[in-house]
Formats: sequence, structure tokens, C-alpha cells
Amino acid sequence: MSKSENKASSYAIIGFGKIGQSLAKAFARKGIEVSVATTRDPESFASDAAEIGPGIIPTTLAEAVKADVIFLAVRFEAHPDVAKALPNWQGKTIVDVTNAYGVPAEKMNGLPSAKFVAQAFTGGKLVKGFNHLGAAILGQDPAVHGGRRVVFLASDDDGALAEISSLAENLGFAPVKLGGLSEGGLLVQAHGNTWGKLIFQDLIKFD
Repeated sequence: MSKSENKASSYAIIGFGKIGQSLAKAFARKGIEVSVATTRDPESFASDAAEIGPGIIPTTLAEAVKADVIFLAVRFEAHPDVAKALPNWQGKTIVDVTNAYGVPAEKMNGLPSAKFVAQAFTGGKLVKGFNHLGAAILGQDPAVHGGRRVVFLASDDDGALAEISSLAENLGFAPVKLGGLSEGGLLVQAHGNTWGKLIFQDLIKFD
């Protein structure tokens, strides 16, 4: 029996700044429970979580990384610290919401930013996504003007890409799959002092 047949996936958001809170609002709108964590004591942001909704669960980083799907909503430079929370990320899907704008390209060994991030999460399946919208727009209801706001997704793992595409649909977005991290990922990344072609494109899909 597959995981999808056995039980629903569990979700967590690491980082609870503007982007993390906007993601939490997306889950709250659809009544989908999600854990939220930072390096701080959960009590320090419990009131902010409660304001968003009862299904937004403040927890520790150690507890949050037990989830099946983990949204990485921290500063790009902080991703190695999050990766250290587990010795191996096998069985986990990591959604990379970071942007590496301002990070010198040589610090990423010439790799697309998502490929560089993926190296830190040993054994995990990484999907680049939800990073092309500013926090103010990401936090809004994606149902607008009779259509649905688009989110771009890229991954080297077809199963993970399908999983997050389905989640995006459940959250009310219209997912657009861009292929692998070295191809599609380049379209939706910040790299050095440049932005990918699809960054900050607020597109609406009409069904």
C-alpha cells in the first residue's frame, strides 16, 4: 500500500517570516493542517500562528522535520542550518521557496540555486516552487478574476513534482511544471545579481 493510500501526507513550513506566514495562510484557507517552525521557541510566534488559523501548529525545528513535505521558507544562506536537522532526508520532499539574489554565483559552484540547495538535503527530493511571488501576493486567495494564480514548479524527481503539483491544486493554485532543476529551475531562480525570467510574473490561469 502506498503512502497516499495509507495516510495523508503531513506538512511543515520552516521559516515564519513574511513568506512563511503567507504559505501558512494558503494552508489555513483550505483547512489543511501544517506545522510551522523556526530556530526560536515556538511560544515566541504562537500568537502569530493562532491569528492565521487553528490548523497552523507552532512547533520546534526537530519536530517539524518529521513531516513528509517540508517548505523551506528561510533566507537562502540559512538552508544549510536547516539541513543539519536530519542526517538523511530520505522519504522527505523539500519545497525550496528560497531566492539567492545577491549571493555570488561562485559560492554556488556554478550550479542553479535549487541544485545547490538540493545538495545539502542528502537523500531528499527537492522541488523548486512558490518562490516567484512576493509575500503580499502569495498570501492572497489564489482564486482571482475567475481564474487561479499560477505557481511554477521544477524538480529532478517526477514523483515529487507530481506530489507538489497536486498539493498546489489543493491549495487553490494552478501549477505549471517546468521540468528539471537545471532547466525549469533556471527560469524561477535568483542567481547572483540576476532574476530568472519567470520571477515575479503574476500569472492567472483560466480553466
